[in-house]
Amino acid sequence: MVFRNIFLVPYMWIKLCYYASHVDKYSEEKRFAMLRFITTRANKGGNVTIEVYGQENIPEKDGFIFFPNHQGLYDVLAVVEACPRPFSVVAKMEISNIQFLKQVFACMKAYMIDRDDVRQAMQVIINVANEVKQGRNYLIFAEGTRSKNGNEVQTFKGGSFKAAVKAKCPIVPVALVNAFMPFDTNTVKPVTVQVHFLEPLLYEEYKDMKTTEIAKQVKDRIQQAIESR
Repeated sequence: MVFRNIFLVPYMWIKLCYYASHVDKYSEEKRFAMLRFITTRANKGGNVTIEVYGQENIPEKDGFIFFPNHQGLYDVLAVVEACPRPFSVVAKMEISNIQFLKQVFACMKAYMIDRDDVRQAMQVIINVANEVKQGRNYLIFAEGTRSKNGNEVQTFKGGSFKAAVKAKCPIVPVALVNAFMPFDTNTVKPVTVQVHFLEPLLYEEYKDMKTTEIAKQVKDRIQQAIESR
């Protein structure tokens, strides 16, 4: 990837760092467009092809939350290329200092959640819900940690859906297939990652459900999509 973008990498790294340090200077649309450009060029240089399915399932009106299965550090980058609409992320505090991802999350104005601090985690949920009500889109990994078994989906945690319930927003399940391969396999062979945007679950459909029931339904939809691909 670096070799094929040898002249572009230094320029884009400087630009990414500048945007990350001056997020309020640029609109969310401009920051997201910059991230998509970097990601698309990196994927092309790294022999990674993103196949996108179900883009028509992304709600026309902003103010929704993506809930994908979690396969690794590459997941967010796959969805960035696949999604034409800006979104932010709720990520665990442990990855907040990984270079490149750190700058990407800063550009997205992402929230880092401390799973050992209940009060901080609850405040993040409240903040995300309020921003979604105002028209921002988010991505949350309901598994909490990445799967160690490739395309096998782990249990989705009910608490991850509290922000959606508070915001009364559409929940968009996202099935990621082979998203673990770009970062977790030692190969220079071409890799294809599939991103499936599934039919959204509207508030009217889940308002009377417990968060654990919502979690199970979303998880089952994703697992079914992976198995039937």
